[in-house]
Amino acid sequence: MKHQTLFPKACATLSLLACACTASAQSTLTLYGITDASVRYTDGLSASNAAAVGSASAISSGVNNTSRFGLRGNDDLGGGLSAIFNLETGINLDTGAQASATKLFDRAAYVGLTANWGTLTLGRQTTVLADALGPVDPLGVRFAGFNPNVGIAALSAHGLGIEYGPSGASTGAYRLDNSVKYSGKFSDFTVRAMHAFGEQAASSSALSSSGLGMSYQAADVAATLGYAEFKSASNLQLKAYVAGISGKLGSTKVSLTYGRHEAETTLTAKTRNTTLGLGGTLPLSSSVDLILAHYRVNRTRTTTLVDDGYNRTVAFLEYKLSKRTKLYAELDQTHWQTGYVAASLPDSATGLSLGLVHNF
Repeated sequence: MKHQTLFPKACATLSLLACACTASAQSTLTLYGITDASVRYTDGLSASNAAAVGSASAISSGVNNTSRFGLRGNDDLGGGLSAIFNLETGINLDTGAQASATKLFDRAAYVGLTANWGTLTLGRQTTVLADALGPVDPLGVRFAGFNPNVGIAALSAHGLGIEYGPSGASTGAYRLDNSVKYSGKFSDFTVRAMHAFGEQAASSSALSSSGLGMSYQAADVAATLGYAEFKSASNLQLKAYVAGISGKLGSTKVSLTYGRHEAETTLTAKTRNTTLGLGGTLPLSSSVDLILAHYRVNRTRTTTLVDDGYNRTVAFLEYKLSKRTKLYAELDQTHWQTGYVAASLPDSATGLSLGLVHNF
């Protein structure tokens, strides 16, 4: 397919640009990425971590952190003003394929200006919900494809089957196309505002999105709040917010989060999801960390009288080989409430991963 040939050519071109731009004293260009692969065994889950009968073994990409490749740049324009850009694509390390079959830079593609008044960016970028989640998620946004805070609370995999906002997909809205975002830091507080244009000829509101966020970050405490509204192409509405707090208890970091969204799935039907997360990080030594988190997801739909959801517990044990490289072991347990998955599927599942992650 065309996108499969575009990727290596684009990577080669961008690498040459990175080398060329290092000669400029006023411009910087950084090549960066994460490579994460693990051997994963599951019982009650498929190789793609969906509920399934039986067990599976596979090489998985991105269990600890999503495998990716990117470029970011900064051009000093003088007077404290700089131009910035970021291009980032997800990679399935087990196959070498792009994470997205339709977008070369599915994770980020924006340009902007930054100064002491803040940062203004235009393009494809994360929502204020995603930005609010990062500092307070109990897993530190690990295992993004399986993390209920990322998938449900921040809408990366909302499972509603409708495109809300210009996300380019009917499966999630963690990042939006055609967006303008402002972020400003004032002492310990950061404020964010974002609007994504639906670009629909018949309506200025269809497929659009707007959001506001605020966070507080001090030495040992972080607190965040994000709120966003999304429209479908037919002007169905989704409203969502994410809130959280994290702090240090001795050497242990403890985090608590809450997310809620309500979506119109038809003119007469709604789906509401709430997500509660609790957990933290315990350093066992200078090179070993234990990360433990528990999530509870509750779902209510007007099309059924039965409320359902699931509980998921995830633990990571990480051993730092260096500042850039870690070995990790991961264990997870999921219990679905009746009705969340098909009756023919098991009501519980277990996963075990052993992997290596390297940052460059």
